[in-house]
Amino acid sequence: MEQKFVDRMVDGCRDLGISLLQEQIEQFYQYYGILIEWNERMNLTAITEWEEVVHKHFIDSLSLIRAIDSWEDTRIQLIDVGTGAGFPGIPLKIAFPFLSVTLLDSLNKRVTFLQEVIEKLSLSDIIALHGRAEDFGRNKEYREKFDICVSRAVANIATLSEYCVPFIRTGGLFVAYKSGKIEEELETGKRAIEILGGEIQKNVSFVLPGTDAKRNLLVIKKVRTTGKRYPRKAGMPGKEPII
Repeated sequence: MEQKFVDRMVDGCRDLGISLLQEQIEQFYQYYGILIEWNERMNLTAITEWEEVVHKHFIDSLSLIRAIDSWEDTRIQLIDVGTGAGFPGIPLKIAFPFLSVTLLDSLNKRVTFLQEVIEKLSLSDIIALHGRAEDFGRNKEYREKFDICVSRAVANIATLSEYCVPFIRTGGLFVAYKSGKIEEELETGKRAIEILGGEIQKNVSFVLPGTDAKRNLLVIKKVRTTGKRYPRKAGMPGKEPII
């Protein structure tokens, strides 16, 4: 393991108030290696230089800590919707082993990749599932069962809320990772959030350490049960967002 990688991870985590064990840093390094290996066979990420992966994937994923008021060392049920190459779910699981993590993605090839990462990093209490958020969000086994839902998926907040809010229990949180300015998007998504049983709690804006990239963590609290109508059938939230 390269010392430069170790130093960059330690520095980035220090900015977030996170202290990693040597074993955890090694897991991040191994994760990076598997990501690059698989990326040669399928498109997982356009970001491949290790410095950028550390900041724009690993540290960015761990930035969730900025948005959580209380982060107790207890079993928290977390689902990552549209996880892709495992961001932010896997970095969060590595840094905070007490999390019980469900990774959900619509592409089976990515789920196969995620399962290999989980196995090779010897992670426990984490599962990767293949399917669409609209279908799983209507499934009693997953609907309103999670304390926290996170997503870095590229979608407007109205669409993303319909994918994610149904998964969280009343009192739980949906945290959307967004880039750049989101004021206009937030304004148009307010009605959808309310209809789905959510309430905007806060938006945490910051510049990602080691970059000039502006990030937002939009925190939505579930204040009441989501109506049975939502989520609508697969494809509808993207084609016709709630407005």
